[in-house]
Amino acid sequence: MTVDPATICVVANPGSGRNSRDRAAIDRAMAAFGPQVTLRRWRKGADLDAFVQQAVADGFSTIVAAGGDGTVMGVAHALLGRDAHLAVLPLGTFNYFARGLGLPQDPEAAARAILAGHPRRVSVGTVNGQLFLNNASIGIYPTILQAREDIYARMGRSRLLAHWSVLRTLLRFQRPLRMEIKADGAALTLKTPLVFIARSAYQLANFGLAGGQAISDDKFVLFLARGGTRWHLIKLALRLALRRVQIGRDVELLTAHEIDIVTAKRRPRVAFDGEKRKMRAPLAFRIKEAALSIIVPDAADRVVA
Repeated sequence: MTVDPATICVVANPGSGRNSRDRAAIDRAMAAFGPQVTLRRWRKGADLDAFVQQAVADGFSTIVAAGGDGTVMGVAHALLGRDAHLAVLPLGTFNYFARGLGLPQDPEAAARAILAGHPRRVSVGTVNGQLFLNNASIGIYPTILQAREDIYARMGRSRLLAHWSVLRTLLRFQRPLRMEIKADGAALTLKTPLVFIARSAYQLANFGLAGGQAISDDKFVLFLARGGTRWHLIKLALRLALRRVQIGRDVELLTAHEIDIVTAKRRPRVAFDGEKRKMRAPLAFRIKEAALSIIVPDAADRVVA
């Protein structure tokens, strides 16, 4: 089955029009898509949910998120529970969701793979109703994201700067957080600098972490960082980069269909797919079964990243 080009709307964020690399990538993708495919950019500060839903109301049944994991997550959230399909034109730094689908990272090849692809419904994770595709976290990781955004704003986007923002934040770490966690009804209370909740089997495999089968079984994979000092966190970051994290020594692992977390703060900061927001506790993590339709590449177009 192929996707009708006339039913495709490519949604790009306003920054991609000013970034020369992204602008060139979108131009190449649009050339590969052909003249029947529509490109729309939403204005900075505009409601992305409303923007995407308007495209669906205008008759487009495939919405292509042109951007990184944050943009993809935002478009996916707007399509949650709808019949319209999500497709991805990967333009970000990591592109975990697109890589997990086996999509090419080259914009022209990705566009051709979308045109030749087919829809599939998938289950997704939510936290307090907010969809996320790759991961959500509480603790030090939202602070890392803020540091990364600050560095990107001054020096541009790169993997090297992303890694530097991690080290810089770890060196400034103060103390772990006290949390109460219920995972499928089992309760525990602990102090930890980081709770990381995964929904991407690709991302786990990329870092040599266990849990891929649980994600295939429509569960969350929850990692709790052990230790509470800067040195513990630096060692964890190094072992993560070297794919040497061990369950029991570095992190604890839980799997569950439902997770509820209470923190000492009434509105803890939560990171999800590269974005972050303060949310009211308790934080309710739920699986929405078959709630999102995505365009996946056919076997001939799939790549191993």
